[in-house]
Amino acid sequence: MSTLHIMDHPLIAHKLTIMRDKETGSKDFRQLLNEIAMLMGYELTRDLPLEDVVIETPICKSTQKMIQGKKLAIVPILRAGLGMVDGLLSLMPVAKVGHIGMYRDPETHNPVEYYSKMPADIEERIVILVDPMLATGGSASDALTMLKNKYHCTNIRFMCLVACPEGVARVQKDHPDVDIYTAAMDEKLNEHAYIVPGLGDAGDRIFGTL
Repeated sequence: MSTLHIMDHPLIAHKLTIMRDKETGSKDFRQLLNEIAMLMGYELTRDLPLEDVVIETPICKSTQKMIQGKKLAIVPILRAGLGMVDGLLSLMPVAKVGHIGMYRDPETHNPVEYYSKMPADIEERIVILVDPMLATGGSASDALTMLKNKYHCTNIRFMCLVACPEGVARVQKDHPDVDIYTAAMDEKLNEHAYIVPGLGDAGDRIFGTL
């Protein structure tokens, strides 16, 4: 079974509370999402392997640590996932970025795929799949299936801003090898498949399309 990591750092909790407020506008919402993504990325990459390298400081030669040749890729689920990319790239500027386009059918609440594009060597990379909301888990599960079956990815982590028990259960059932990283675990889904208390539609709030 995959591991659920809830990153309840005080700075993350503070920023997320402001994002939840319905009075917070798109500009501040985008900035806060960017900042939280960067903070979460710091923890998500904590176990990246290190190797010894010899450098020369202004004083002398010295053996120090660098990340051990692991390639990274950030893959947002469009469109809301785009709001988390810049924060992660600020930590990992050499990471490649792929894209998966999905939307939720308003009647069935099921995800519908319309686009995907990946780096040529995506199967060799540690993939960080990002989407702000883990609600029903349908989009995340389908995106993970695509990464595995179509692009042959074997090392994937899923990062979201807000999750709920239903979404976590779906992803862990379908993909027990993929760890989930979230800033908050909310109460439940409502009858419209929105997370409660949640923060509304993340894509609409990011791009001002309410």
